[in-house]
Amino acid sequence: MGRIARSSRKRPALPRRMMLAAAALLLGGGGLAAVNVYASASESGPPGGSGSGSGSGMAQMRMVSTIDCPDVGEALATVPETAKSRVGRQLAALDTQITDAYTTFADNQDRIQRDPSLADSMVLAPLKKQRTASIGQIADTTGEPALKDRGLAACTMRADDTRPGPAPALAASGPARSDFVDIRSVRPDTSAPAPGRAASTGTFTSDCGRNENAKRNPDNVIVAPGVSNGAHHTHDYVGNQATDAFSSDADLARGATSCRDQGDRSTYYWPVVRVLNQGNDADARADGGGKDRNVGKIQTPAQATITYAGSPVSKVTAMPRFLRIITGDAKAFTNGNANANASWSCTGFENRRLKDKYPLCPQGSKVVRTLKFQSCWDGRDTDSANHRTHVAFADKRGACPAGFKAIPQLVQRIVYDVPAKAGAFAVDSFPEQLHKPVTDHGDFIDVFSDQLMGKVVNCINTGRACA
Repeated sequence: MGRIARSSRKRPALPRRMMLAAAALLLGGGGLAAVNVYASASESGPPGGSGSGSGSGMAQMRMVSTIDCPDVGEALATVPETAKSRVGRQLAALDTQITDAYTTFADNQDRIQRDPSLADSMVLAPLKKQRTASIGQIADTTGEPALKDRGLAACTMRADDTRPGPAPALAASGPARSDFVDIRSVRPDTSAPAPGRAASTGTFTSDCGRNENAKRNPDNVIVAPGVSNGAHHTHDYVGNQATDAFSSDADLARGATSCRDQGDRSTYYWPVVRVLNQGNDADARADGGGKDRNVGKIQTPAQATITYAGSPVSKVTAMPRFLRIITGDAKAFTNGNANANASWSCTGFENRRLKDKYPLCPQGSKVVRTLKFQSCWDGRDTDSANHRTHVAFADKRGACPAGFKAIPQLVQRIVYDVPAKAGAFAVDSFPEQLHKPVTDHGDFIDVFSDQLMGKVVNCINTGRACA
């Protein structure tokens, strides 16, 4: 059985009805996780609610808000080349199962809050059965039978700890007000390592536009190749115009590019940002859009800058063609922050960065999201089973792990002109991730020509700023 978090402060007694609901939530045998049932009587309720404040004399009950499932993709050690497409389809099936289960939960939230035991029979038990079958197929395909015994099939319900009171209706699944913070209250970050004598201090900028031609889809060719709507949220694309779920390396090599230098046919993509109070976009009833609870007006970036930078401790070596890199974690809200990496800021305040909050920018300032990619490569592989272990981040000094080589670091700076109001905008996400800013991420496939990649490396290693 899970435990209720304890506090040294005395809490008022809960009415019997709420105690029974809390007990039902804590039934470990039914697969439900303990949630923060109690809130202090002095804690405020939901914005604008009438039950907030110490004068209410009754604790608020923290309601479950989403589904938390182990990330099977992160658990994979090896995927044979011949099995990649089959494993990708099964991983995508797992995501679809969570999406469907979350939809069932959201559509029946009132019933589940009245009778929390329904969460198991309506949501978690059917989901576990589906996941068990898919994980079994992945284990058989990859030759990793131990996957079946690692408890990866069981999911739990959890609360959104950023919401101080009962979870709101999830028709739009927008972010909470507490997901936003005034950028002026954030301390400047001075942690960047100083370059040493062997540093590579140059840069190369590739002008690929800001997706003015609105190339978008809800696919993810890296994580879910061959699967339409493999992302369950919509991506903006710049660079390679042939990119979708079914693109092969040969397709990308032949594809047109939005980049000014035609030697850069690389694929750059990231989740779209939407404004939530100006109606819905054309995908309101489509995959990746309204069907996956991503609503609002998609915003074309005001700027999108793609820069390659060097290492503070060494020269860089060329990236291998078709290298795949993912930065950030689309499931960081439930997975935790270990792989969360994107940052949010405002123009004029870019030394103040947020990872788990959206910024509220002062008048005249625009929202900035920055995606810094891994800058160390294992020297062998263009991808890995979990799409992470073939690359790595440098340490605090800027040095790569043993056995890894420094490569040009891709940095994407994306600027938006969105309302400076809490809850007014959000990044697209998997439905159960609740549009949290910590889930922001970016994807990249290197399709530079050998000649242009040579120029990139030379510019960086000789300390020049090239474009």
